[in-house]
Amino acid sequence: MRARAFWIIGPSQGAIREAELAPAGPGEARVRTLASGISRGTEALVFRGAVPPGQYAAMRAPLMEGEFPWPVKYGYSTVGMTESGARVFVLHPHQDVFVAPAAMCVPVPDAVPTPRAVLAANMETALNLVWDAQPLPGERILVIGAGVLGLLAASLLARIPATVVTVCDILPARRAPAERLGCRFAAPADAPGEQDVIVHASASEAGLHLALRCAAFEARIIEASWFGTAAPRLPLGEGFHARRLQIVSSQVGAVATRMRGRRSPAQRLALALELLTDPVFDALLEPPTRFDALPRAMPTLLAGGLCHVITYGEGPCSVSPSAIMS
Repeated sequence: MRARAFWIIGPSQGAIREAELAPAGPGEARVRTLASGISRGTEALVFRGAVPPGQYAAMRAPLMEGEFPWPVKYGYSTVGMTESGARVFVLHPHQDVFVAPAAMCVPVPDAVPTPRAVLAANMETALNLVWDAQPLPGERILVIGAGVLGLLAASLLARIPATVVTVCDILPARRAPAERLGCRFAAPADAPGEQDVIVHASASEAGLHLALRCAAFEARIIEASWFGTAAPRLPLGEGFHARRLQIVSSQVGAVATRMRGRRSPAQRLALALELLTDPVFDALLEPPTRFDALPRAMPTLLAGGLCHVITYGEGPCSVSPSAIMS
């Protein structure tokens, strides 16, 4: 059987390549893809070839092929159907049919539509971030950067009793999804000060500076951005020490310290999928692009927006635009 996959073949260049697909062996499942999602922050860095050589091993996706910087088959937000008829989420690159370890095929709850299920990888990251942040009821929380990760994290933080969560972004269009998720919205110039917890998810030096300015005494700044080869300047000579601020790294590669040993990565991902039963998260989805169009569309798709969905095949395995917008 032939399989078709999207490969990054050079700086900001992609192509669909065919290869023979081996049959599924013991403990494996063959999955026909229904939809995949583009994780803009990380995939943009990989697409540009901006993964630092020292991070090649750490940045490998679970089922990617090739080697950084390229050619590489990269991605980790795929929903498909197994030969037994089970709908599953798999941390697999953009490919129309593939074989994966059965243990990595996590069932998608019936209440989660296929397009929304592609948010599972980002929701898992957001969940881990909240575990790292250890928020308390009544805290004032600022999320800087209203991309998919920032908005998902903000939505979880806003569910904690008596918290006041403000989402800050340079794009006024992000106000609508932020407010739909139960958060306040502010432009950077209007970001509130004296915040107890700050989540930085803008991947910009300006956003990190804003986090330091808005932090209250002994505030926790959760750094969720990944800068790749960039080296942002950090102004630690102002009130950083006097206000006893903390900067905490959050990354999904390991379960957050407080939950490690109590939840496995597989359990964390299953919980992320359960959280996606809420239809409010459809606000983060964009109309789809066909898989065949991905090589020419990828530069535009990575330039901005929220979660872009890639659709595959015809008939029952395809996902219509109306399903995404409903």
